[in-house]
Parts: sequence; structure tokens; C-alpha cells
Amino acid sequence: MKILVTGSSGLVGTALVGALARGGHTVCRLVRPQTAGGGEAKEGFVVAWNPATGELGDAGVRADAVVNLAGASIADGRWTRQRKELLCSSRIETTRALLGALAKMNARPSVLVSASAIGYYGDRGDETLTEKSQAGTDFLAELVQEWEVEARKADALGIRVVLARFGIILAREGGALPKMMLPFKFGAGGKLGSGRQWMSWVALEDVVGILRFAIENASVGGAINMVSPQPLQNAEFTYVLAKAMHRPALFPAPAFALRLALGEMADALLLSSQRVLPRAVEKTGYQFLHSDLSTALKNLV
Repeated sequence: MKILVTGSSGLVGTALVGALARGGHTVCRLVRPQTAGGGEAKEGFVVAWNPATGELGDAGVRADAVVNLAGASIADGRWTRQRKELLCSSRIETTRALLGALAKMNARPSVLVSASAIGYYGDRGDETLTEKSQAGTDFLAELVQEWEVEARKADALGIRVVLARFGIILAREGGALPKMMLPFKFGAGGKLGSGRQWMSWVALEDVVGILRFAIENASVGGAINMVSPQPLQNAEFTYVLAKAMHRPALFPAPAFALRLALGEMADALLLSSQRVLPRAVEKTGYQFLHSDLSTALKNLV
């Protein structure tokens, strides 16, 4: 298959592009003109495109599938008004522009796999959440809803749409795990806030595996929760991580201190509770490589 990928230089994009290329697919990385040829993902070939307009450098480019992973990092910097605008525009407007480019293709791809997030559900305490659960009402939940609305417009173009709602992705190469590990390396790690909030995590290897499965199997469609089937409360997650690192977990981070340091982002990313299950993924028959946190961490820490 010929597969177009946006956001190819990010954590997920780099891993996915490599896996697709090794699997025999032809990968086309859509990148901004000023960054063409750059980034960490070296496999595949590059086509310059303008996310503001959707204009492709090669107007005749065709594809069997498209994976949309574009979006500024949620965790890089406090959520000021300007930062929130960037978080929204880099997802919603970029996806809108991508759909505009797909609409102009003479031969459209059969599937669009578009990134999303379990932030869709908001802070839900101990409630068990599946793809059928209602959306939340906070900033992140509303952002994700608008993001998904844009991606779903590909339905009208005759394109199968998969909305990949990412949980906390664990990888040694980047993302949340290295940041989680840092205080433990200095013996200062511990639970966050009450420690009762649920953490829905997934290993990067499974993220790549599920994305490939979604691309290659026409039966997969709609929203899918990209999380392990075994979410954990923060206190237990912290214990398992500390044990894997052979470090103590004696220094909890009070909620007020996290809010003081990070503002609104602390509640959304560190203190909110999302007990999410991958019901749609399990129904596809996909077999998780890492469903247990302790086993996953042995391969990462």
C-alpha cells in the first residue's frame, strides 16, 4: 500500500513510518516545505505540503491510506491563551486542510486513520469508559470533539474513518515515560495528588500494531480507544514503575503544588481520572503485545 503520513517526525509517527516501511508499504511523509527532508523519520519519501491550505507540493500524489498524526504537544508548556490556540489550530485546522487536499484527489484513499485522544472523555472518576461513553466538557474534551468532527468529514468523501483515541503512550524514546521516570532516578518519585485517579496507558509497540491493523483491515472504523486493557490507578502505577526502576516511591506530589507549577494542565493531564477500556480494539481480534504494566516496563526501563 501507498500510505501518506502527517506528523511523521513525532514519537508515534517515527515508529509507525519505520514499521510500515519494514512491512513493505510505500510511505509518503507530508511535511512543511521548510522542514522537508528533516525530522527523525528517515524511511519513505517526502512531499511538501502547506497545512494552512492543504496544498500539496506534488498535486498528483495518490495514496491507498492516510494517517493523520499532526498536532502540537499537549504537554509542552502551560496552557496560556496562545498555547491553547496553537493546540487547537495544529489539530483542527490542519485536519480540515488535509481533508481539503483529499477531496481534490482524483483517486481518493480508502481509509483515513486520524489521531485523537482519550481526553475526549474528560475527568470521570471511577466510571468505566468505552467508545460508547459520552464526551466530557473541559477544554481538552471539547478540543478532541472538534478534532474528531473534522476527521469524520472524510466519510462524505467515501473514505473509511478511524479515530485513534490515544491514551498515555509509554516509550523509552520520548513521550510521558521519561518524564515520569526522572524524579524516581533521584529517589524523589511518588504518587500524584490523591493517587486514586485512573491512568489508561499503552505501549508504543501496541500503538504501532493497532494503527497498522486499522489501516490494513476494512472492518475497523469509527472511534477506537488506544489503551491497554488494564488501566491502573496512579498510586498502583507509581508502585509498579518504582519497582521496575528499583527505586522508592516515597514522595507524593500534592495536587496544589502541581496546579501551582502547571496551572490548568495539571488537572487535565495529571490529576484527571480516565478508566478507559479498548472495547473496539478487542472486538477486532487484535492481540495486545503488552497488556500488563509490569511486563511492559521490563521492556522499557
